[in-house]
Amino acid sequence: MKKIVLLLVVTMFLISAGTAVAAEFNWKQCEGRTIKVLFNQHPYAEGIIKKLPEFEAKTGIKVVHTMIPEENYFDKLTTSLSSRSGDPDVYMTGAYQCWDYATSGYMVDLNTFLNDPAKTAPDYDYADFFPGIVGALRWDLVPGHKVGTGGQWALPIGFEDNVLMYNIEVFDKFGVKPPKTIDELLELTKKLNEFEGKGTYALAVRGTRNWATIHPGYMTTFANYGATDLVIEDGKLVSKVNSPEAVAMTDMWVQLIKAGGSPTWSSYTWYQCGADLGARKAAMLFDADCNGYFQSVPGASSQSGKIAFAPPPLPKGKTEIKSNLWVWSLAMNATSKQQDAAWLFLQYFTGKEFQSWSVTEWKSVDPPRKSVFDNPAFQKIIEATPGFKETFEATVPGTTIYFTPNPYFFELTTEWAATLQDLVAGNYKSTQEAMDQLKVKMDRALADVEVK
Repeated sequence: MKKIVLLLVVTMFLISAGTAVAAEFNWKQCEGRTIKVLFNQHPYAEGIIKKLPEFEAKTGIKVVHTMIPEENYFDKLTTSLSSRSGDPDVYMTGAYQCWDYATSGYMVDLNTFLNDPAKTAPDYDYADFFPGIVGALRWDLVPGHKVGTGGQWALPIGFEDNVLMYNIEVFDKFGVKPPKTIDELLELTKKLNEFEGKGTYALAVRGTRNWATIHPGYMTTFANYGATDLVIEDGKLVSKVNSPEAVAMTDMWVQLIKAGGSPTWSSYTWYQCGADLGARKAAMLFDADCNGYFQSVPGASSQSGKIAFAPPPLPKGKTEIKSNLWVWSLAMNATSKQQDAAWLFLQYFTGKEFQSWSVTEWKSVDPPRKSVFDNPAFQKIIEATPGFKETFEATVPGTTIYFTPNPYFFELTTEWAATLQDLVAGNYKSTQEAMDQLKVKMDRALADVEVK
């Protein structure tokens, strides 16, 4: 009996000791190394940069970073990755870029690190991520296959759904309410154009000849109309941008821009759209929710405290809210010579501690971790912004990537944006003609893509 008791005591001691050892993760395992990080200019990146001294102190790793405006960021990043020099070690990316970078061998499948207890702290808690958000960064590398399975090519630092944001004072002045349908949005856009004279306009949306014009408000509305970009037919990817739903949606989008978009809409990026809402030049913004949120926080703009949120307006008769997803994430360069140190960086800045700080002490929003979103301090913060919490809760169940993964995503969406510009400029006889021609261009680009 004594031997059995002694054996139990020893076993319990060994289990306890093993647990203690596992909990003592070695954050100094890459001390003395240097990594290079490339950031897109964004408040999420600014929050990371603010905390770099703490990361360097915790790990002994020196971080050299560069930040580039979004309109030039991905061109610079692609050039750097294609050089296969190992620089940068870590970079910001979205899910769409994974479809190109992962198939080109520019990314590390992070499952290798996530599944290694010697390299991943026991409290990292991968399961804490919202499945739909972290899953958007998983893909099996097969064109036409949806995201959610395969390699984990990046990890999220923040995500965006696309909603309608508006100036409360302007709405009160005109006695109007947030539109629930796209037809109501069109009528409101007409009514609020030049709401305070020349230099003011109704609705801010993106317009440059760039993929970033298609993915926020446009693709959200595209999905809500029931349209789809590509389908698999006979082992090939085929464009469906000229379907009745796609044409009707695009025609409505062109009407919105003509009725009350910025006079210089075709030059508008994320920055101009958000800045105009914050400067009271635009009455409304249909874009990433954080774009308006960053203008609404105290001291951020002249309209702080005057910006409210509403779900994306739907086509008449529709009730299910869909929103196209954007996920700002961190990825590792496949040719990095400092992958272990780079992994510590990714792990730290996608972990609970940093992300909790980023939404409660910094100005980040839409955290990808459930525990962070449920943090009472964060809940109290977002409750202070009119309509934000309610809009998030109504929109996030239908928030996902509505594009079809393919290797020519950027080429196709840039051509799509060019078609949209030409439509607004009146260079086609009809929207149907424009989308028919766009389909031909897309099918031609996809001709060499086989789906097995």
